[in-house]
Amino acid sequence: MAETYDVIIIGSGPGGYVTAVRSAQLGFKTAIVEREHLGGICLNWGCIPTKALLRSAEIMHYAQHAKDYGLKIDGTVSVDTAAVVERSRKVSGRLNGGVGFLMKKNKVDIIWGEAKISRAAKGSEPGEIVVSKPAKKPFEPQPPTPKNALGEGTYKAKHIILATGARPRVLPGIEPDGKLIWTYFEAMVPKEIPKSLLVMGSGAIGIEFASFYRAMGADVTVVELLPQILPVEDAEIAKIARRQLEKQGIKFHVEAKVAKVEKGSNQITAHVEMKGGKVEKITADRLISAVGVQCNVENLGLESLGVKLERGAIAVDGFGRTNVPGIYAIGDVAGPPMLAHKAEHEGVICVEKIAGVPGVHPLDKNRIPGCTYCHPQVASVGLTEEKAKEQGRDIRVGRFQFGANGKAIALGEDQGLIKTIFDKKTGELLGAHMVGAEVTELIQGFVIAMNLETTEEELMHTIFPHPTLSEMMKESVLDAYGRALNA
Repeated sequence: MAETYDVIIIGSGPGGYVTAVRSAQLGFKTAIVEREHLGGICLNWGCIPTKALLRSAEIMHYAQHAKDYGLKIDGTVSVDTAAVVERSRKVSGRLNGGVGFLMKKNKVDIIWGEAKISRAAKGSEPGEIVVSKPAKKPFEPQPPTPKNALGEGTYKAKHIILATGARPRVLPGIEPDGKLIWTYFEAMVPKEIPKSLLVMGSGAIGIEFASFYRAMGADVTVVELLPQILPVEDAEIAKIARRQLEKQGIKFHVEAKVAKVEKGSNQITAHVEMKGGKVEKITADRLISAVGVQCNVENLGLESLGVKLERGAIAVDGFGRTNVPGIYAIGDVAGPPMLAHKAEHEGVICVEKIAGVPGVHPLDKNRIPGCTYCHPQVASVGLTEEKAKEQGRDIRVGRFQFGANGKAIALGEDQGLIKTIFDKKTGELLGAHMVGAEVTELIQGFVIAMNLETTEEELMHTIFPHPTLSEMMKESVLDAYGRALNA
């Protein structure tokens, strides 16, 4: 007889495991199905291990610039690639074990295998999934199966939540081969730092890897199809980021595309079609394909159940509900923005709505922050200046430079900008955009302000501590209203 649950979540990434914890907290009998690694891509091959790599790159940067801080390092500072990678993998491994602990603590059953929905819930009859041995071999050996994990078989649940994530998008003719052409999987575990690197795509993934490998000594070139690097960011912020990255030696080709790749024994030659049609050949040791991701919607039984897709993602409402009762989707598989924190919050909203928790609000995508952990960091929330104008908003824009902030100067990080956008009539904060040191930690202040519907007057009367980088947030608000005190 099939084991029956209130809620089964398919996928244990940030969205999946957080949803499982909240589901258990709400009193639901809960299980989670995972085919590869607890924690999903984010914890094992995305958000967390890349930050560990970038931390090594940051330390390398400071070591190389020690004299700027009055320090002297005797001898050569060099990269131990194996040790850098090992540290990154250990960080992921530690957190992977933490997810297992959370499942056990909250009495969430782990079902190990690949799930396919065979029946959606109908009336009092629960939905049904069949879990089988994964058809896909994991990128690296799996950690030991948790002792409390269940296995192959048939399981039932009143509510089935899909949190299957996404995978790297592959362009025809430029398929990753694991040796010369990499996705982020291979880029995170290099056996050695290549002397030269070509990165396709200048979104967060592409720019973070470009920043990491440049700091580690690689000659890096980035090719971007659109006119602006970091295409989702405010144009002014992206321009500053590009200027700083170019000072570090990264080369950019915008409004360009890799039309063809020729492989040698240990190099690639990319035929890059520039604006106007001219083709330039760029030779590099390795190529990283960072041209986006595609949702993992295959082999889940969605077609036979009639679950609606939109642009390759599962179509959902603001509460994660699909068009088929009893089936829900959260995170990357439910479409952009494809961010771990979006997936987590989306999952909590979904399961709380199922439980009938009062006061649950649908997800507001305009209040989801985005962060890129290159050097300098980039962070944003809400409307860009361009989008606000496109919407016909009458706006006020405030700016404050890092070079006018005492803490930034003391840190030796005086290049950057805080930019705020307000509705001129109401004082509503429409967007905040930052580039510079530690802005990925600062952005949450503006996210909270937007969520609380804080006005410019309330922000201007908020006391920020001195000396801190956060003072620039207030100064940017003041500047929008012609009241900046330190610029």
